[in-house]
Amino acid sequence: MKKLLFSKIKESLFSILPVTLIVIILNFTPLVNLSIEEVVIFSVSALFLVLGIGFFTLGADIAMTPMGEHVGAGLVKAKNLKVLMLVCFILGFFITVAEPDLTVLADQVGSKLIIIFVGLGVGLFLVLSIIKIVFKKDLASMLIYFYMVLFALALLVLSIDPENSNLIPLSFDSGGVTTGPITVPFIMALGVGIAATIGGRNSNENSFGLVAMCSVGPILAVLILSVVNGGDMSAPNVNDYMLPNDIVASIFSTLLTTAKDVTIALGLVVAFFFIINFILLKLPKKKIIQIIIGTLFTYVGLIVFLTAVHVGFMPIGFKMGQELAKTSSIAVTVVGFVLGLVVVLAEPAVHVLNKQVEEITHGTVSKKAMMIALSIGVGLSICLSVIRIIFGFSILYYLIPGYLISLGLSFFVPKIYTAIAFDSGGVASGPLTSTFILPFAIGTCVALGGNILSDAFGIVAMVAMTPLITIQLLGFTSLFRKRRAEKLAMKKILGEKDDQIIRFL
Repeated sequence: MKKLLFSKIKESLFSILPVTLIVIILNFTPLVNLSIEEVVIFSVSALFLVLGIGFFTLGADIAMTPMGEHVGAGLVKAKNLKVLMLVCFILGFFITVAEPDLTVLADQVGSKLIIIFVGLGVGLFLVLSIIKIVFKKDLASMLIYFYMVLFALALLVLSIDPENSNLIPLSFDSGGVTTGPITVPFIMALGVGIAATIGGRNSNENSFGLVAMCSVGPILAVLILSVVNGGDMSAPNVNDYMLPNDIVASIFSTLLTTAKDVTIALGLVVAFFFIINFILLKLPKKKIIQIIIGTLFTYVGLIVFLTAVHVGFMPIGFKMGQELAKTSSIAVTVVGFVLGLVVVLAEPAVHVLNKQVEEITHGTVSKKAMMIALSIGVGLSICLSVIRIIFGFSILYYLIPGYLISLGLSFFVPKIYTAIAFDSGGVASGPLTSTFILPFAIGTCVALGGNILSDAFGIVAMVAMTPLITIQLLGFTSLFRKRRAEKLAMKKILGEKDDQIIRFL
């Protein structure tokens, strides 16, 4: 166990190091001017981030992923579709309501009602995802239909009440933050467990897509909420992004709040799992002990990670965006792109996704290829988001063409790449995006005098969208290389046969 933990911490060190180095290097340039106190707090937070990710990924491997797989497999073996759907709806709702990322977003816009709506959205679409797996429905067709509905509803909101159109970016952001560090390992493993138990020729391909579908529900729910109750949402207070005067008290307060949120989040998931295990699964004692130990690692890792990003990364992200925007529009755009390239390395759930993708595809889609595609996608998304903040145009100018391209690509690439791509979009927009990149965008927006709700929000949605294109392009190039290799192999075989005929004659 110690060796495995050390390996996870070593991996997380290489994930966090690039972001940390970029911030520290920028501090030695005229572009950013951080105080000694800010540099020290940021550096210490980075060290705790390394420990947090290490503990979390180990816990996800030995607890969250097996829990999801056992629940999925056990529910299918019960051969009761109604029970399967009901349990998945309850799981989707409770996991989402307790997701720390969603709490952060709700606090920033001053509306707790958003949490309930988003939870219902995820629960409903998790049920639809299970139906997709059970009846082996095509993911691309379902996504095309639901995204057409989303954009039609967004345009309707825009035409009916232009004031509430400020909440359209927030709606699409909610789709990204709900697929956080607790939700992703469990939901992905749930899909794997159900698909593997049902079986079939394309069971691996069929297991992906749950995260993608669960990202749609929150967008739809918040768009509806923006029409019904949009007036209760407000732009965040910029003072919340400042480094507090009493840092010790702030750390203690954040630690307690985070511990409470994570306890509720994991408590709901684990309690529900043990109820299902008692009624249906009846796993051996050894497995239960393993899951309990893994849950403790996950619990400690999440508390350390989330406390570190709130205390050290949120204020620094805000200040960097503010100072870079005041210096130069080009500087803030370029730095945004570079931050996007490396920030995805530090998202805990990304490592879980990449590992599962490599295992399920038997190495066809490697962790390295996935990480490169995700990094490029997130880098482009932040760069484009900064350009939008500078010029102040609607996010729909990006999202509609972007999703049309990504859905169009689904007709030309292997289906498994489409499923992986849409899952990756939700996973890439994790806690570091909402607590470092979003404050960076808000800082940029404040410096340029923009509207925070309509201009700064939406960056999480962009982070969730661009990997859909880059990973499908990865699939397209993979398919091209495969066909090229087959042609060369065929030419070689035909060439050898020609040589044999010539020798015979």
